[in-house]
Amino acid sequence: MSTIFDRVDARLATALTPSRRLTLQRPRTLALGFLVLHTVFLLALLPTILTGRVLGDLPLYRTWAELGFSNGVWQGIDTAWVYPIGAILPIAFASVAGPLLYQLLWFLMTTVLNAVAVGALTDWGRRRSGFKSAWYWLLASFLLSPVGLLRLEGITAPLVIVGLVLLARRPLVAAVLLTLATWIKVWPAAVILAVVTVSPRRRTVLLTGAALSAGVAASVWLLGGLRYLTGFITEQTDRALQLEAPITTPWVWLATLGRPDTVIYENYSIATREVSGPGTDLVASLMTPVMFAAIAAIFVLLLIATLRRADAAQLVLLGSLALVSAFVVFNKVGSPQYMLWLVPVVAVGVGRSWMLWRVPAVLMLAIAGLTTLVFPIFYLPLIAGDPFSLLLLTVRNVLLVMLLSWSVREVARLAWAAPKHEVESAARRPLPVGQGRIDG
Repeated sequence: MSTIFDRVDARLATALTPSRRLTLQRPRTLALGFLVLHTVFLLALLPTILTGRVLGDLPLYRTWAELGFSNGVWQGIDTAWVYPIGAILPIAFASVAGPLLYQLLWFLMTTVLNAVAVGALTDWGRRRSGFKSAWYWLLASFLLSPVGLLRLEGITAPLVIVGLVLLARRPLVAAVLLTLATWIKVWPAAVILAVVTVSPRRRTVLLTGAALSAGVAASVWLLGGLRYLTGFITEQTDRALQLEAPITTPWVWLATLGRPDTVIYENYSIATREVSGPGTDLVASLMTPVMFAAIAAIFVLLLIATLRRADAAQLVLLGSLALVSAFVVFNKVGSPQYMLWLVPVVAVGVGRSWMLWRVPAVLMLAIAGLTTLVFPIFYLPLIAGDPFSLLLLTVRNVLLVMLLSWSVREVARLAWAAPKHEVESAARRPLPVGQGRIDG
């Protein structure tokens, strides 16, 4: 596999000459790239915006906002909801100018947050190493634009990027952003778990997150919706195997190959495609415990690595990627927006060290491209049993498993490596007579 990534590096070195690298590291060039990309997004959405329509998951979001503003029925307060209560903030904000401008306001929200993420990655043009991360984030945003522009992950992913970047210098702000993101979509909890396990700023993050969460709970209690506060957890427990989840792939192949007792069907109550076949009920019931067992194992590895004094900044990112990957790979629910759970961690890692992060960086771009090919481009053929569409999904899911394996291996490597103080003392220890160093 290393040969493949060596070839990628060689092609990048050929394409990115020194003068081109210098151009890409100019704030003006990055700003221009950001504007061009988001202008393309705007032009693609313009027919929808001008006709007052909405795309993706936004019709559902707009309906929830209208129920709240018009009928006083708020999701997560007056009724059980599949999302954490914080998700109502962006959903309601996009409706403040009326339903006809919902798509426009949602686009403006994601654009502003993307701009803040790019600014944080580059320290607003002052940190040269951050330009790689910023360009990577823009490229991944382009590849995943059908979900990044039209789902809540387009809000949470930039928040997680900024939180990870600010963790060392502004831990209080980072904690607020990561906690807020978790109360919008639960996946950033994996990043928080890595931070409070590994980071020297764990106390600040833990106390700030607990205080903010207590404030959220108190607010929901005052509004009369305390019994629905954890509804987003219980709403997921009864789900069947979803079409795009990695664990579901064997049954999708059985359905595609025509096995009569295996079918792909639509769950109309939650507007998603699920798969039923021999053993699917048992596997669906086991996936949540398996997922938490995997998370617990990664957590133990992080503790060991921390005790052995591994580099905290690197371990936070590797641990975050391992935990979020476990969320995706062992989840019985699989949706294209889940790929935006992974990109923020990889984007920040690329800015730290391309050589260390080139494997997940390349894998993630391939995963992003395949994800968009599967949904929305080949999604209807996939449902209809098209083998080529299923092959795309299968390769994507295999790459997700490879990404998880790489991240766990790297965490394990740090967990079992010699502690820093042992390496340093060995370097200072005099060599036995006759065993000199060879220099060159």
